[in-house]
Formats: sequence, C-alpha cells, structure tokens
Amino acid sequence: MIVDKKEKYTLITSNEHSLKAFQNSFFEKVDAFKMAHVVLQISEEINIENKEFSLFLKIAEQKQEQGTSFVIINAVVHIDMFPEFMNIVPTLQEAEDILEMEAIERSLGF
Repeated sequence: MIVDKKEKYTLITSNEHSLKAFQNSFFEKVDAFKMAHVVLQISEEINIENKEFSLFLKIAEQKQEQGTSFVIINAVVHIDMFPEFMNIVPTLQEAEDILEMEAIERSLGF
C-alpha cells in the first residue's frame, strides 16, 4: 500500500497482488486517515468481484458521517451495484471532481 498525502486529500494506491492483501493493509491503518479525505486507487490488475467492494461500504458510510470524502478509483467494478453514497470512479481526475463537488455540498450545508 502506497500512501501519498496531497494538499486536499490522501491518495492510497494498491501495490499488492490481491484485493484481500490490500484490504488487510488498508484496514490496519484506516484510523490514521479518520479525518482525511481519502482516494483509494485499486489496481485494475487485481481480480475483483463486486461483493469484495462491499467491504468498503462501512468505511464510506463512516467517512460521510464524519464530513469527509471517500472515493474508490477502479474502472472494472460495476458501480450500479452499490448505494449512491459509495463513490466509485474510473480515473483520478473524476475522483478529484467528486472531492470538489462534495466540498461544495458541505459548504452549502448539504
């Protein structure tokens, strides 16, 4: 797991060869990112099933309750299978757009 602190968010990139290994690394350190906006970039080389992404649902809910953003970057997963609050996008640019939109929503009181 590679952690890169940007100006407005923390980018966490998978360098593991399986989603399970990446999830284990991420969940061990998730408390360190409690108050940060998090973008999770999961390699498309990792074989992923939609049900494995559901393990991130709790984190997405917690981040929303804390007033911070959580976005997953992956072009393979079918986003229609997840609740609307679960932000899954195919590119980093789209993830940054989501962060910006959510910041505007929070400043407007939504």
